[in-house]
Amino acid sequence: MPHTIAIVTGGGTGIGRATCLALAERGVTVAVNYSRSRAEAEEVAQLIRRSGGRAIAIQADVSRDNEVRGMVNRLEEQFGTVDWLVNNASITRHLPLEDLEAATEEVWDELFGVNVKGMFYCARAVAPIMRKNGRGAIVNLGSIAGSTGSGSSLPYAVSKAAVHGLTKSLARALAPHIRVNCIVPGAVPTRWWAGREEQMKKLAPKLLLQHLAAPEDIAQSICATLELEAMTGQIITVDGGQTL
Repeated sequence: MPHTIAIVTGGGTGIGRATCLALAERGVTVAVNYSRSRAEAEEVAQLIRRSGGRAIAIQADVSRDNEVRGMVNRLEEQFGTVDWLVNNASITRHLPLEDLEAATEEVWDELFGVNVKGMFYCARAVAPIMRKNGRGAIVNLGSIAGSTGSGSSLPYAVSKAAVHGLTKSLARALAPHIRVNCIVPGAVPTRWWAGREEQMKKLAPKLLLQHLAAPEDIAQSICATLELEAMTGQIITVDGGQTL
């Protein structure tokens, strides 16, 4: 796909970083979006360029519609189009599930602002370009928390359930030319699990596959989903059998 242009939100770290590198290996030009992780995003873009690929780091807080539109406009001006969007940027708060008082209005607003509205803003901003091209693909990053109701916090789990619903609604709204799917990872060793490595070690042998998915595994799933032209509106779980 030598002329494909992709945006990966939250592309400087974790699954986003792995996805940027995997897309670049496929010849895709990558816009590595970041909100605060500028150094990490610049490093990813430089890694891609040093390997002979094309990439830029670009700042935008996805929870702010005007910043998202500005980012997409800049990319269209620079590259002429946007073909793929990976809605990866997400945040959480680690709060006991049973502590309902900890789920304050601020926490709800912050998590939904990035995890749900941010994905919608990005999809809305790229949709006119993809429609004009007559093709396009979007992959949202969900979580098994959105399927099981358990996770780092109650608002996080609910926000990811909303992402799964958003995927289906966008698939309907943007058909027939824009495909929208959702990859749903289980536990993945990223900086989110910093300080809880022992917990991950205990979890891995309990999985059907007896090992955790790496960020690179999720990235390969995202790339394959972007390329599959006969699929839309699907919620695809990649968790080593964690939720079976």
